[in-house]
Amino acid sequence: MNLEKSAAAFEKAKKIMPGGVNSPVRSYSSVDCSPPFISRAQGSKIFDIDGNKYIDYVGSWGPAILGHAHPRIVEALQKAVERGTSFGAPTELETELAELVQKFYPSMQVMRMVNSGTEATMSAIRLARGFTGRDKILKFSGCYHGHSDSLLVKAGSGAATFGEPSSPGVTRGTSQDTIVLPYNGIKEVEKFFAERGEEIAAVIVEPVAGNMGLVPPKKKFLPTLRQVTEKYNSLLIFDEVMCGFRVAPGGVQKKYKIIPDLTCLGKVIGGGLPCAAYGGREEIMRNVSPDGKIYQAGTLSGNPLAMTAGIETLKILLKDTSLTEKLIKKTAKLVEGLKIKAELANVEVQIQQAGSMFSIFFNPKRVKNFEDAASSNQESFKKWFVAMLERGIYLPPSQFETIFVSTEHSDDDFAKTLEAAEAAFLKL
Repeated sequence: MNLEKSAAAFEKAKKIMPGGVNSPVRSYSSVDCSPPFISRAQGSKIFDIDGNKYIDYVGSWGPAILGHAHPRIVEALQKAVERGTSFGAPTELETELAELVQKFYPSMQVMRMVNSGTEATMSAIRLARGFTGRDKILKFSGCYHGHSDSLLVKAGSGAATFGEPSSPGVTRGTSQDTIVLPYNGIKEVEKFFAERGEEIAAVIVEPVAGNMGLVPPKKKFLPTLRQVTEKYNSLLIFDEVMCGFRVAPGGVQKKYKIIPDLTCLGKVIGGGLPCAAYGGREEIMRNVSPDGKIYQAGTLSGNPLAMTAGIETLKILLKDTSLTEKLIKKTAKLVEGLKIKAELANVEVQIQQAGSMFSIFFNPKRVKNFEDAASSNQESFKKWFVAMLERGIYLPPSQFETIFVSTEHSDDDFAKTLEAAEAAFLKL
């Protein structure tokens, strides 16, 4: 595969941007190769500037649930552009998208649109602190909630210690208000709340974790979070930015029948454009300015182009309620095929699926938390990833990311993917 133009573009980009990219994982530093520079995408395919075509399983990191450049979304955006790209003023589009979101997530009684998942989680945390009058929050190791200071925290040395900053520039004072426990750590959660539950403003969690690779919750993990937060008057925040609309119609909270106090959404609700939202119980959300004193604002929040793309995406998903279930079955078919190919090549992997997302861990044991994920064989993943890329399969360039399937992926795409996977596994 020729990547000469991409390599030149990467060298040029590195002179003017940190690492040559605007988001670290795009640098391919974890797989020791240069990234293809993309020129366009259509359906399940993505194309680079060297003319190479790939079957895409990144899907812009989740938003492309309907594939790339869906005709209805493109047509709606073309019309919207002609009316203006940004107003900084209210439009009916914002209300229309919010009402569509509410059909999937009725727990979001009142919501606010923002521009990114980071904004959504950051705002939800501030709201939780303001509403409860408490400072401390609890998160879980391996769950990523964006790059705001209080959430860029790694686990301390003990099972229930205050976190340490995981990035220079995050102050120790900020991190001292964040506690980190292991994901799926039911006993650790119960013990911590029994000792210090009255200090916690909120628990924030990826109810299906996707940022340590795909890790589903244990059966009693989410019910435990709901029970302890209710008992100690803390708020429960579901960060469904990644897993929203993908695990099930109505998300994780509908599938597992656990209703959080606040929900953060992103990715899919923007239809490929920058858009996110946070919302929940009305008594909580009415504390946001101008209804209340907790401030949050954004010039491009509710941008008409993002609203338009989101509206069209959710209308399509709402019109055919079986679409998501069909996509989940399609994903399971691919996962089963990959398991067979790995077994035939005598390569030990764990392939974990939730909805239309899955991950491949080069690990002999099932992955239940970040510690398990970190014990996976990184070298095997690198070799497998590069072998897949050379065969035209575009995957997330990290063992700790999630693979996404779209409605546009065909049986032919899967056949080519499994053929490439067989060859890649055999190289190991």
